[in-house]
Amino acid sequence: MSKNAQTLDTEAVARWLKDRLPGFRGPLSATKFDIGQSNPTFRLDTPDRSYVLRRKPPGVLLKSAHAVDREFRVQSALADTDVPVAKMHLLCEDDGVIGSAFYVMELVDGRNFRDPRLTELPVDERAGVYDEMNRVLAAIHSVDLEAVGLSDYGPQGNYYARQIDRWTKQYRATATEVIPAMESLINWLATVQPEDDGRRTLVHGDYRTDNMLFAQDGPRCVAVLDWELSTTGHPFADLAALIMQWQMPPGEDGRGLAGIDRAAHGLPTDEAFIEQYCARMGLPGIARFDFYLAFCFFRMAAILQGVKKR
Repeated sequence: MSKNAQTLDTEAVARWLKDRLPGFRGPLSATKFDIGQSNPTFRLDTPDRSYVLRRKPPGVLLKSAHAVDREFRVQSALADTDVPVAKMHLLCEDDGVIGSAFYVMELVDGRNFRDPRLTELPVDERAGVYDEMNRVLAAIHSVDLEAVGLSDYGPQGNYYARQIDRWTKQYRATATEVIPAMESLINWLATVQPEDDGRRTLVHGDYRTDNMLFAQDGPRCVAVLDWELSTTGHPFADLAALIMQWQMPPGEDGRGLAGIDRAAHGLPTDEAFIEQYCARMGLPGIARFDFYLAFCFFRMAAILQGVKKR
């Protein structure tokens, strides 16, 4: 049993899979991906096929964090929808196997674009990827929660009220110093949040290019990854999170589009992307988008504070 999140007890995993996963045959080797930092993610290779294992980090964790069981549940539920996800194989909630809960899923062959500038692609192919991102986001927000068994996946009621409360508590639980600007933002969000409009959909929670896999031969999305922050709630949270990411500086740290000539790079403007999303969702537009955008900056700050504390 390993207590190191960077390594994996492959013998223990192989023993557990042997009589549970049809077609599994060892020996088993593991390689850690450099993505999925919150929940360590490993490629598993056997003589016959490959898989992916995603685990909780070992050790003492915040109660609602690193919920791999929820990731497994939501992706299993989406298997027959218009939302592309990897096939889920098995969930292990017994910490005694490798030191923390984990699940095993199929290894999807696809391209991952960590930089939203899509510099790996010719300029004339980039718009297609953004259109596909837009389509898949609308598909996520159009899932019939009752039909796929996710009506109880998140609490009822005002999504933003509970999200502000949740992330404020997690931020304070991991605070290392008083940041006046963060305190002002928390107060502003509580004061100006719009009245609940009754929208309640599946929400990914961290939707962006580096949490997606695209086909090797075109812009088609073959899997949406990293559902750790998913819940049922307000769909504008996902849309605003994308727009927030694009306000960050470009490069490895920011992975944004700030200062980029988007037309020259074949990329849509924020306004064009929002308009396209609204057309797909049958919406006339989105009022008070500044609130939704500010909320996403707040949530990201709370997440990064937790990373700093760890």
